[in-house]
Amino acid sequence: MLCSEVVTNMPTNNPNSFKRCPWVLENDPLYVEYHDTEWGVPVYDDKKLFEFLILEAFQAGLSWRIILNKRDNFKKAFTGFDPRKVATFLKRDVNRLVNDAGIIRNKLKIEATINNAKRFLEVQKEYGTFSKYQWQFISNKPIVHKLKTLKDYPTKIKEAEIIASALKEKGFKFLGATVIYAHMQAVGMVNDHVMDCFRYKEV
Repeated sequence: MLCSEVVTNMPTNNPNSFKRCPWVLENDPLYVEYHDTEWGVPVYDDKKLFEFLILEAFQAGLSWRIILNKRDNFKKAFTGFDPRKVATFLKRDVNRLVNDAGIIRNKLKIEATINNAKRFLEVQKEYGTFSKYQWQFISNKPIVHKLKTLKDYPTKIKEAEIIASALKEKGFKFLGATVIYAHMQAVGMVNDHVMDCFRYKEV
């Protein structure tokens, strides 16, 4: 199932009556929707994987809430998260993005994103799909953690360290182990919903 697909088991009455992960900002509808419909759902679509790699890289050092609220702006700025188009960006595109108030105007992250798009295409050429490359690190089966509280969440896991190291060797930037772990959580490579969250068993 792609993370963009509609979740059929969504709660139908008051959403705030359902137990969610402790990091969810219940007063932010966008945050709640992201948790309830996307976070932790296995993603195999390359374009969506590239989107999350971009967003997670830009999140480094910032809150996910900031990125989530700028998501549509990022999509427009980076041509619908199309790696083939982003890979063709030139210096003038970097200058345009640095002046785009709708996104995070970090020049190093912008340049890293363009670089990563090129590396992403190289992986696709080598493995057929980036999804196939990425999921092989966990034998194509999501890791299921048994978390109960916010304190139980690690900052990174060994699998994330292995993937981050492999990506670095291939020339990717701004994708360290902590960022990759967040990416794995987002795209369902890891089920890190707490055990009493209503989404834990659904994903």
